Amino acid sequence: MRDPKQRRSPAAPTLAGRLRKHSTWLLLLLLLWFALSLYLFISPTPPAAAPLRRPAFLRSKARALSATTAPPVRIYVYDLPDRFNRDWVAADARCARHLFAAEVAVHEALLAYAGRAACPEDADLFFVPVYISCNFSTPNGFPSLSHARGLLAEAVDLVRTQMPYWNRSAGADHVFVASHDFGACFHPMEDVAIADGIPEFLKRSILLQTFGVQGHHVCQEVAHVVIPPHVPLEVSHELSEPEKVRRDIFAFFRGKMEVHPKNVSGRFYSKKVRTELLQHYGRNRKFYLKRKRFDNYQSEMARSLFCLCPLGWAPWSPRLVESVLLGCIPVIIADNIRLPFPSVLRWPEISLQVAERDIASLETVLDHVVATNLTRIQKNLWDPMKRKALVFNRPMEVGDATWQVLRELEILLDQSQRRYVRSWR
Repeated sequence: MRDPKQRRSPAAPTLAGRLRKHSTWLLLLLLLWFALSLYLFISPTPPAAAPLRRPAFLRSKARALSATTAPPVRIYVYDLPDRFNRDWVAADARCARHLFAAEVAVHEALLAYAGRAACPEDADLFFVPVYISCNFSTPNGFPSLSHARGLLAEAVDLVRTQMPYWNRSAGADHVFVASHDFGACFHPMEDVAIADGIPEFLKRSILLQTFGVQGHHVCQEVAHVVIPPHVPLEVSHELSEPEKVRRDIFAFFRGKMEVHPKNVSGRFYSKKVRTELLQHYGRNRKFYLKRKRFDNYQSEMARSLFCLCPLGWAPWSPRLVESVLLGCIPVIIADNIRLPFPSVLRWPEISLQVAERDIASLETVLDHVVATNLTRIQKNLWDPMKRKALVFNRPMEVGDATWQVLRELEILLDQSQRRYVRSWR
């Protein structure tokens, strides 16, 4: 018989007790989840991993892009006061025609584009039309950039305070054109451009810029698309059949070539490449090298087999576009340059790249091309679709430069979405 005074072992927890205990923990977790969701909802800055915005109806239509597929990206164009854009064109006609005029051409093409977003709520991206390369106030005839940062800051402040879309992403879905030498660093001298850097208020946005190099560079530390320099539309109409033109000039260059290069703050124009061209080939009858200006120089390019495209202060120049449009093989002498729309133009198939240190071997390189694959390069170069991809038509046409810009922006949007999805896996 069991001793009644013996202590009994405690009873096993009942099912109801266990449920009460678990309910308490579940309630705490729900409260924590609610607090975190509320914080993220009211936070003024979106999480860094958030993708560029894309409405649901466009996400469902995502598709592979081809040469004839209309880019589905929807872009809204801000209607800014004329002092940011149209007044500059009215003050000087060069604003819409010079080598930096992509900012005008893209704006005008987007305004006439039937596929742009008429309502900002339907937009994937927002285009901010500010003409920063139209201040022709300097004695040398090139546009001044002294006002660029202030003018852009004023435009951003206007957009930020009068509409809600900038604040929603801190400007990450806003697009600007920066078509000067070193993009949004806004200075023609590389060392000064690097020291100044990109304005802080643009560092989350997307830039369309003519400047691009392989590897790291302060002036491309931002989401960007490399675009071609602007060339007047009539150049593209000058040679409808480049294959039928007689080319009696072997290698052509007309432009600034200093006999005695000046030291400008420790730097030399073109890194002395143009001076070396003149020294090595100035008396070579196969090379047509001219230092003086000639308004009809494009007729000389149209007669040439090879058009030399050496760097200036920046690695790019309008000669890249002019030579392609006129059926002359571009010989690019600018180390590490990144060229526009590489997936469409396939630059290695239509051009030559010669290292800056190999100027002395240039004639040998060109002779080898003539003896081996000149015909193949010319056939690729004379493809009308490749030439069209470098032209800013107004209005925009399928396959032209502005169309290619929209295609590149669509790719950026898709990449942003994929990165966001991977971050949540």
